[in-house]
Amino acid sequence: MNFFELFILLANSTMFFAVPLLITALGGMFAEKSGVVNISLEGTMVFGSFFSIGFINIMQTNVPDFNPTLLLLLAAVIAALSGALLSSLLAMSAINFKANQVIGGTAINLFAAPMVIFIARTLNNVKNIPFDQTFNIQKVPLLGDIPFLGDIFFQDINVLSFLGYFIAIIAIITIYKTRFGLRLSAVGEHPSAADSVGINVYKLRWIGTLISGALAGIGGLVFVVSSSVTFSGQVSGYGFLALAVMIFGQWKPEKIFYASIFFGFANALSVKYTLIPLFDGLSLGYFFRILPYVATLAALMLTSKKSRAPKAEGIPYDKGSR
Repeated sequence: MNFFELFILLANSTMFFAVPLLITALGGMFAEKSGVVNISLEGTMVFGSFFSIGFINIMQTNVPDFNPTLLLLLAAVIAALSGALLSSLLAMSAINFKANQVIGGTAINLFAAPMVIFIARTLNNVKNIPFDQTFNIQKVPLLGDIPFLGDIFFQDINVLSFLGYFIAIIAIITIYKTRFGLRLSAVGEHPSAADSVGINVYKLRWIGTLISGALAGIGGLVFVVSSSVTFSGQVSGYGFLALAVMIFGQWKPEKIFYASIFFGFANALSVKYTLIPLFDGLSLGYFFRILPYVATLAALMLTSKKSRAPKAEGIPYDKGSR
C-alpha cells in the first residue's frame, strides 16, 4: 500500500468516526448555548438508535424492497423524535422544576440503556436488534470521480454522512446569522437581560434542549449504522466523547467540526494502525485502542484554561427572582 492509498484509507476512516461525533456534539452545543447542561448525550444516542434501528428492522423484514436511502432518512426522523422525547425529560426537570442539570442528565444516562434493553427483551427475548447493512452508496455519480476529494467524501458512504455535513453548515448559519441563534446565545449568557427585552427564556431553553436531543438521537443512529450490523444497547461511550468534542470546540460550531476531525482521526488510528509501515510488527495494540481516550484527556487538559462555557450554563432561571 503506497502513501496515497494509506492517506485515503485513513481519511475515509476519520470521516467515518467523525460524523456521529460531529452531529452529537452540535446537539450538546445547542442545549448548552441556551444555558442547559446536557450530559445525557450518551443515553439519548442509545435511545434514538434503539427506536430507529427497530424501525429499520421492521421495515427490512416486512418490506424488503423498500429503498435503502429513503429508509435511512425515515429512520433518522424516528431517531430525532425519540431523542427529542427523551430530552424533554431533561428540559422539564432543568427548566420547569429547576432541578440540578448534571443529576438530571446522569439519571437519563442511567435510565436509557436498561430501558431499551428491557423493551427489546420484552418484544424479542433478546437485546440485540439486527439489520441489513445495505445503505452505503459505492460512488456518488460525478462527485465520486473528483480526484482525491471524491475518494474521501463521495465513495462508500451513506446519506447520513451528507446529513452530518449539512447539519454542521446549518448550525453555523443558525448560531451566527439568525435571530434565533443570537437569542439562544443571549439566554445562555445573560437570561435576565434577554428577558428584559421580551425574549422568552424558558421557551428558548426548551427549544435548545429538544434540538440537542434530536441531534443526539440522529448521532446514535449514524454511529450504529456506520459501525455494526446490530444494535446491542450501547454506543461505546460516544456520547461522552461528543461532550469532550463540544468542550474542545469551545461551544462554537466551526471549531466543533475541527475537533470532530481530530478525534475521528484518533479513532481511525486506533483501528488502522497496523496498515502503517512504521508500526508494522510492533506490539502497540493496547496503546492504539486507548488512543482516542488519551487524546481526549490530553486535549481537555491543554485547553481547559481557555474554555469559556456560556455564563449562565447550569444555572436555573427564575423569572420571579429578577
